[in-house]
Amino acid sequence: MMRAIRNYVFWTYQRGSVHYDVMVTLILLFIFLSPRVINFKDKPVVRTLPPSQVMVKSDGHNGLMYQIDVATLASFHDEGDLKSELRMAIQPISGDVAIDRYKPVRASNGQVIAYQVWAHR
Repeated sequence: MMRAIRNYVFWTYQRGSVHYDVMVTLILLFIFLSPRVINFKDKPVVRTLPPSQVMVKSDGHNGLMYQIDVATLASFHDEGDLKSELRMAIQPISGDVAIDRYKPVRASNGQVIAYQVWAHR
């Protein structure tokens, strides 16, 4: 019995043997089942933009999507002003662009914190 445990600990069994297969199965079970059983308390990091910054991402269709923080924008009164402000925030990065569409990004309390903008040249 002690010899078997020692062989498991020091991994001395040959590939293809029953004991080797048992060891590999135990390792795989640990890898795939431990996140369900053990709470590692890891959560994705919520990335918030510092004021006056624009985050640029690929939109997946050979275009770019910009995320613009509300603090970057000057006050706007209507949708035309908003579109103009969004375009002015993007111009230093990408030059003159035409905005295809945009949508607000809301915090959990419903307040608009940023805008996602899809634009092209």
